[in-house]
This record gives sequence, C-alpha cells and structure tokens, in this order.
Amino acid sequence: MAGKAHWENIYATKSVQEVSWYCGRLDTSLELIQRAGLPRNAAIIDIGGGACTLVDDLLRTGFADVTVLDLSAAALQTAQQRLGALSERVQWMPGDVTSAHLAPEHYHLWHDRAVFHFLVTPQERTAYVAAATGAVKKSGFLIVATFALDGPAKCSGLPVERYAPEDLARQFPAFALMESRREQHRTPAGNIQNFTWVLMQKRSDAHCSHPRL
Repeated sequence: MAGKAHWENIYATKSVQEVSWYCGRLDTSLELIQRAGLPRNAAIIDIGGGACTLVDDLLRTGFADVTVLDLSAAALQTAQQRLGALSERVQWMPGDVTSAHLAPEHYHLWHDRAVFHFLVTPQERTAYVAAATGAVKKSGFLIVATFALDGPAKCSGLPVERYAPEDLARQFPAFALMESRREQHRTPAGNIQNFTWVLMQKRSDAHCSHPRL
C-alpha cells in the first residue's frame, strides 16, 4: 500500500468531490451497518474513512463511539472541518492500519470501504487481517468493500487486488460470512466501478488471525 506522502498529495491536488471514490452518502455501508443490529453505544471504527461522510451519518443516527483511521492527516482534517463541533465526538486516528496500535477486542464493528484492495502483498494482508481480528470483539462485525473481479485494476495510480465475495471472505478466517453484495459505484467523472461487499461476524471461538493465501 502506498505511503502517507502519496495520499497527502491526492488530497492536496484534488477536492474531496473529485476523487474517484467520492460518494455523497454511503448507502451500502449504512444498510450493512443496520443489518448488524448494533446498539447506539457500539464502538465502530472506519478504516480509511478519511474525508468520507460515513462518520456524519453515524453521528446523526445516534452512534456515540466512532473512530476514523486514515493515513492522510489532510483527509481527516477535511472531515473535522465539515463536522464542526460534532468532530469532538469522534476519535480521529492518523496512521497505517497495518501497524496501528488498536485496543484488543474493543470494536463492535470494523468498516472498510476500499482500503483492503490496495494491499497487494501477502505480508500487508496478513498484517491487516491480524489487526482486524485482534481489534473486533467476539461476535462483532466486519464490513469490507473491494473492487470486484470486473472492477478496475488500478486506483489513484496504484495496483489493487480484486475479489469475488467468497475469495474476500476467505481472507478473514476468524469471521463467518453473513451477506455479500455487488455495487456499481459511479465516480465523479461518470465512470462505473464494480465493488464486492461482505458483511461478516467474528466467530465466538476465533483465534486465527492469518488469511488463507
């Protein structure tokens, strides 16, 4: 996955509404979070949430324990400015998910829209899966979206891994697949990008943190 400098440059040269992953309202994310049936005091972490609007909607629907992790400080700052005083209710975490220090078994739900597909080496994927497995409570939930098999081979100039639902679910052996979806995302430029989504639940006896490569 590209480092901090790459993503800071993206946000320095483009507005939030210009980046290909921009979406005014993350309906699929919100629908899958609703499917998890979480109480409003549940701890949620949005991986790579950056300047995205998911945090806005989570706060407005009453969730009180929301963390946003992103490599780009500029992206996080954009979200903070947009939220104004509401930003004080969010835990903002600049950093790389593959090396971040996350509280063990703290989160009821882990959400990732389009970070995991940037991990193109086994080492990166292993670190990510270990982070997610360690940070999510037993019986907690994981939502991950990546490009589908017929999605783009690159994003923001970087290569990506593309997944069918069963292949994506297989990367997280400590979680059981509950639901998968296919989404067509229209970029600000009008292009269609096909996404694979999975909603998974951590097994009560989970102990494995390594993906099946």
